[in-house]
Amino acid sequence: METTLTVRLPSDLNQQLDALSRRTHRSASELVRESLRRYIASEQIAAVRKMTMPLAEAQGFVTDEDIFKAVS
Repeated sequence: METTLTVRLPSDLNQQLDALSRRTHRSASELVRESLRRYIASEQIAAVRKMTMPLAEAQGFVTDEDIFKAVS
């Protein structure tokens, strides 16, 4: 089931969306859906990272380099 969402865009953002739509031959709706999917995924990853950071730090994993060393 699909739902319609009305969003107000500043004119400059709307112009950028229109230009991207023409350039990529994709509808504005398709581009907005893809952008929203990516944003939600990014926020979910950030939330998981925030939850796991204290556990990782307790194990000595403070930086990405610490993790790479452990798995290499």
